[in-house]
Amino acid sequence: MLDNNAWPVGHIRVHEAHGLIVIELHGEIDIAGALDVLPALDEATGGERRTVVLDLGPVAFFDIYALRLLCRAQDRVVARGGRLLVVCAHQNILKLLRAGGLLDRFAPVPTLREAMERGAREAAG
Repeated sequence: MLDNNAWPVGHIRVHEAHGLIVIELHGEIDIAGALDVLPALDEATGGERRTVVLDLGPVAFFDIYALRLLCRAQDRVVARGGRLLVVCAHQNILKLLRAGGLLDRFAPVPTLREAMERGAREAAG
């Protein structure tokens, strides 16, 4: 049984904050975790919000399947004229992004606060 603060492996939480959609991934995002979060991720990235924040801070493990999720999420947001802001300070995830040639594509910011501030500035002007 999970307590109120625990999330199952590969869990996704989506909420709105300051007019932005915030998607938090938690746990191990491998093939099983990716399949687990895909429906909610698609729903969260298919709405009318122009800026979506994807927080990888609570992620414990991240692999090539998770990279596919990031690309899919960004493609969906960009297709409707929006922007995906990725939050990531994990060195292993940043190395994976770099190895996949995706570091410049996502340009992750280190904190959720920084992503929220950037998203708010972009929404305002």
